[in-house]
Amino acid sequence: ASGFLGGWRWSTRPTVNCRLFQLALMDAVGLVDGTGNYYTRGSGCPALAPLRRLKGRVTGRRSWPANLPRPGQRVTDLELAPSRRSGRSRGAAAVAGLVGALSLIGCSAGTVSSPDSSPDSTRTATSVAANATQAFAGGDLHSLVASPLQAGRLYIGGHQAVSTSADGGRTWSRVATLDNADAMGWALDPAVSWVSGHPGLMRSEDGGRTYRKANDGLPGTDVHAFGAAGRILYGAGPAVGVFASTDGGATYQVRSTAAGQGFFGRILLDPANPEHLVAADARQGPVTSRDGGRTWAPLRSGNPVTWVSSPDGLHTLIASGPGGSTRSRDGGATWETLSVPQGVSIVEADPITPGRLYAARLQGETGVIYVSTDDGATWSKPAGA
Repeated sequence: ASGFLGGWRWSTRPTVNCRLFQLALMDAVGLVDGTGNYYTRGSGCPALAPLRRLKGRVTGRRSWPANLPRPGQRVTDLELAPSRRSGRSRGAAAVAGLVGALSLIGCSAGTVSSPDSSPDSTRTATSVAANATQAFAGGDLHSLVASPLQAGRLYIGGHQAVSTSADGGRTWSRVATLDNADAMGWALDPAVSWVSGHPGLMRSEDGGRTYRKANDGLPGTDVHAFGAAGRILYGAGPAVGVFASTDGGATYQVRSTAAGQGFFGRILLDPANPEHLVAADARQGPVTSRDGGRTWAPLRSGNPVTWVSSPDGLHTLIASGPGGSTRSRDGGATWETLSVPQGVSIVEADPITPGRLYAARLQGETGVIYVSTDDGATWSKPAGA
């Protein structure tokens, strides 16, 4: 079965869901045929205009037949098929640039999914969810949060799910009301907790046990970065820039359209000055604002990053992403390389236990957690995990 929705062709065969963050175009769905060829309308996106036929190839970790996508399978490489009219070079360059940009913000170029219920994908999700030692997140890893409210409480979030641990990462369970929330930005508070993602904001008033959507008044619902302290909220997204609320989300104001489009993950607030902020910018690395998000300056850690963390009110900063991890012990003035296990893309400082760090990498659809009790000198998996 196949048809058209919003001008994009869909099929009950596996389809590629290409998240075009940099261009603020979401869910551009193309048709994949039995050989893995991916067709896109092209005219909906300037970067894809010269691309008429893409091939989704499965690379790494998978033993399934090449060029035969299945529901739930990640497509990590896009290759342009030669065109009689435009040739290969122009389209190939566009694909390479797009894939590179996507990789910096922690998302794959595409995820194979299916509009109908697939036995294969259902089995995968069910088996992972039932295994309490696995931190299920989905096809991409967006966030790793150590709670400031409860020692040993962790959250790990991705495209498909959020999993939580109450014992420092040894065992995990799903947060059902955050399924498909694309959990990126976080703020955990005794009264109200927040999670942001592509669907907007999710709000909890019961200590994070359940969440509900809270998008009323938002200037844009694709919120890639978020932070809060009490009734002061900050968010950022590719279509809006930086916005804020000073009344707990009753009203919002856009603070900057010149920054924020590349922000990702948590926005940190200085507990002594809620207008002093630090955010992860997937384009240029960690950035800071001292006027409530109206203007921003780079902190020059050396790497584009997708996560920032601080255990002590922005004096110590850890910036991490797929390109590596760095640490500053002077509020971002100078930086040093932080050695982490291979493949780690997120490092989180424990806000309760000094010297304890957590790190995560994605393996399939689950997060692999590491812990350091000596401020990053050595790492191991949680005992019993």
